[in-house]
Amino acid sequence: MAPKKGVVKNLAAGRPPMATRPKKKGVVKNLAAGRPPTVTKPKSLARKTTKSIINKLHLLEKRKAQAIKKGDSAQVAAVEAEIEALGGIEKYQEASLQGQRHDRGGDSSNVLMEWVGPYLSSEEYKEGRLRMLEVGALSTKNACAQSNHFGITRIDLNSQEPGILEQDFMERPLPKDESDKFDIISLSLVLNFVPDHKDRGEMLVRTTQFLTSPKRFSGTTAAFFPSLFLVLPAPCVTNSRYLDEERLTAIMESIGYEVVESKTTQRLVYYLWRRTSDQVGHDRPFRKEEIRSGSTRNNFAITLV
Repeated sequence: MAPKKGVVKNLAAGRPPMATRPKKKGVVKNLAAGRPPTVTKPKSLARKTTKSIINKLHLLEKRKAQAIKKGDSAQVAAVEAEIEALGGIEKYQEASLQGQRHDRGGDSSNVLMEWVGPYLSSEEYKEGRLRMLEVGALSTKNACAQSNHFGITRIDLNSQEPGILEQDFMERPLPKDESDKFDIISLSLVLNFVPDHKDRGEMLVRTTQFLTSPKRFSGTTAAFFPSLFLVLPAPCVTNSRYLDEERLTAIMESIGYEVVESKTTQRLVYYLWRRTSDQVGHDRPFRKEEIRSGSTRNNFAITLV
């Protein structure tokens, strides 16, 4: 007698194997998640890269100025080619804008607003909007602009956006009268880009010709304005062979300024200099003289002749 076949316990067990269904893909939660990847934005410049670019361009500008002084046209052309290969002033501005990011120390005008903002926002202040000339402007959206305390004229050698006039401060026409002048001038990381020490001195002297008379202000306002907001890389003052804070103060006082506020960080030095008289020019010369020795010193200098 043949053996009995096993009893089929349920219908499914007796069916031939079926093709398995493919697993469901994960549900797309939003349209963006379902799109193919787009081109990624270029990464921002690293801090070391920005510093290297700025330092190289400063050095090349200095070499160019020296070649012009010697009348060496071949050397001038060679240096200009190097500057162009590095990206020129556009690359310098890109590096500078990177430096204004919050994670890189931020916008230098924040420091100015820390100093004058509380007073300008107080009930005591009655002057209205102040006139500012921002030399070397990179953006129309810095802290001073957002404060609404200033009517700002912005200039730069290579304008990066609408609202910034492409102009060299040293070639800007002198004011015809007081109505053409400013209550404050900003020179933030501008003076250090001037390659020659004599030209730096001339730039500082020229600022006084664009500022209103100190007689325009009274009371607490006169303690701040008219003024010059000056920002430099810290080593220009803290580690220079030819300049320290004492000498910088003496130079500024000879032009007709006195220091109102100052701040030093690891990277930058900030000053607010108030114009004290209607003096134009300087009352004594300052030559390039070594005041600190050492092989690690830099050669940044400011002279008045």
